[in-house]
Amino acid sequence: MNRRAWLLMLVALFAVGTACFAAEDPQIGNWKLNEAKSKIPAGMPKNTMVVYAAAGDSVKVTVDGVDGDGKPTHNEWTGKFDGKDYPLTGDPAADTRSYKRINEHTLELTNKKGGKVGITGRVVVSADGKVRTVTTHGTDAAGKKVSGTAVYDKQ
Repeated sequence: MNRRAWLLMLVALFAVGTACFAAEDPQIGNWKLNEAKSKIPAGMPKNTMVVYAAAGDSVKVTVDGVDGDGKPTHNEWTGKFDGKDYPLTGDPAADTRSYKRINEHTLELTNKKGGKVGITGRVVVSADGKVRTVTTHGTDAAGKKVSGTAVYDKQ
C-alpha cells in the first residue's frame, strides 16, 4: 500500500473513532421537555428542546423554549465539559456557561453574567440514556431566588 492510501486510511479511522466517541456520550442527542414530570415554577423559563451535538472536539448546545412570559427563546453554547467558561449567546440572563463533567452521566453547569454566578445546576442522564434531569438553583435578573427541576426525554 502506498503512502497516500495509508494516510487516507488513518484519516478515515480517526473520523470514525471521533464519531463513535460522540455517539457514546450519553449527553449527546435531542432532548424534549416532559412537562408532566418536571417541577418548573410559574414565571420561570422553560427549555422545551435541548440539543447536544458534537462540534469537532467540543460540544454545541442549542436550547429552544419560552421565557417567563411565554415568549420564544433561543440560546447557543459551544465548548467543552472542562469547567471553563465559554460564551453563551441568546440568553439575556447570562453571557457565559461552563459545564464540568462529574462522571459519564453527570454534568455540573454554571451560568454567569458579567462574571457573576446567576444559575448553577446538575444535569444527570439516566443509566439507560433515555431520560435527562436538570436541577437548577440561583438568582434571577430581579434578585429573586429560583429553583426548578426539568425532566427531558431523549428523542
